Amino acid sequence: MMDRKFPDGPGLLRTPVLVTGGAGYIGSHAVLALRDAGWPVAVVDDLSTGFRAAVAKDVPFYEGDIADGELLARIFVEQEIGAIMHFAGSIVVPESVADPLRYYGNNTAKSRALIAAAVAHGIGHFIFSSTAAVYGAPDHSPVDEETPAAPINPYGRSKLMTEQMLADTAAAHEINYGVLRYFNVAGADPQGRAGQSTAGATHLIKVACEAATGRRDGVAIFGTDYETPDGTGVRDYIHVSDLVAAHVLLLERLIAEPEASLTMNCGYGRGFSVSEVLDAVERVAGTEIARRTEARRAGDPGELVSDPSRIRSTLPWEPRNDDLDTIVRHALEWERMRTD
Repeated sequence: MMDRKFPDGPGLLRTPVLVTGGAGYIGSHAVLALRDAGWPVAVVDDLSTGFRAAVAKDVPFYEGDIADGELLARIFVEQEIGAIMHFAGSIVVPESVADPLRYYGNNTAKSRALIAAAVAHGIGHFIFSSTAAVYGAPDHSPVDEETPAAPINPYGRSKLMTEQMLADTAAAHEINYGVLRYFNVAGADPQGRAGQSTAGATHLIKVACEAATGRRDGVAIFGTDYETPDGTGVRDYIHVSDLVAAHVLLLERLIAEPEASLTMNCGYGRGFSVSEVLDAVERVAGTEIARRTEARRAGDPGELVSDPSRIRSTLPWEPRNDDLDTIVRHALEWERMRTD
């Protein structure tokens, strides 16, 4: 599929982009970011965890499975797709430990089918939503991309397998790829157009904001005996709007340099403990949150913080929401807007 110029971007090749999982949390924000930047977009989502209302009515939407070759072929032709942003998949670490085959099915086998369809139809550019879980429990922090990938749970392994498939595929076919290894994504669109509505979400800031607005009776702290300053797990939290902005910039880079592929961390390079996050939610919400201590969850490392040097030196990425209270405030505003 040849890239084509899109009228709102002088000199910039803007090819129609298929966003898988575009009705989900991160995918719906990616759709907004792409459209804000003038990219034509289509969405495929099976709505197992996403919401049709999260996608604007004027965005071409296809309900279905990313492993459905006939559906993908139809989308590629009807929408003249030239690039894919792949967000669809399962993301809960403890669930992956309890049901590993589901994760290898959803995250690995279906990604393989999607990649194969992209190759068969000449899709030139592929961006993959990966995870810091590929690093496992590293012996140092922060971690850069040269840190050995040694996942400690099926979720991380399922994502790493897809990274490896992309590398092998790009070596054999005319496709380049970008892999972004996310750290902890949180927050909501600053304009209030999208947020996280996932039922039974496990993300800490989301859960804490639900507790602050009365949707939950409190927050569980899974482990207080980690080797961290306050004993609770430490993570690098990144605002979802900054994350998807990086995707748009990465897409531009892949199109400009079709022979190059990139794997990069996507985080801020600063960690906060569970206790510090809960303190921030209480501070922003102006209310106390009931906290209860539970045992560590299977597959959770004590600390995971990014070294974002590569993405900072590779892309003109300038995060606008690199502040914990800002992330919490946007997440809290979304919770207060929800009517479901």
